[in-house]
Amino acid sequence: MSAEQNPAPEAAEAARDTEPRPARLTAAAALAAMEGLALAVGGGWMLVEGFAGDADDGQSAVTGGITLVVLALLPLLAARGLLARRSWSRGPAVITQIMALPVAYNLLQADSLAIPAGIALAVVAVTALVLLVNAETTRALGIRGPGNVQK
Repeated sequence: MSAEQNPAPEAAEAARDTEPRPARLTAAAALAAMEGLALAVGGGWMLVEGFAGDADDGQSAVTGGITLVVLALLPLLAARGLLARRSWSRGPAVITQIMALPVAYNLLQADSLAIPAGIALAVVAVTALVLLVNAETTRALGIRGPGNVQK
């Protein structure tokens, strides 16, 4: 077998990068970025309330705000990686969606205005998961399935 029949991984990646980015991959990146921004805004809001003294427990508000801002980094980095077609980015994006599902369920259990937020979060998480495991997205990221090793 010649090198032309089995291109080097760098050549395969360069060829993949010249193809147009699939709309599904762009949509998955947009959903991940939207979730990351929502986490960052929520964390910022909690921080402001904690520092301003408007929260019932300022220390808990500050701790929760910092936690949300740090958690926002995962989907934001994943979104950036998805747009750049980095294969590592699908893992953090999928983990973000899996973590969002129990949060959505808890929001749906509330007797308040949190129910529409739970519905929206569940729809976004399931949609993003479907987009992320799609075969077109997998190919665009250069992820090979089990048993598909490059020789």
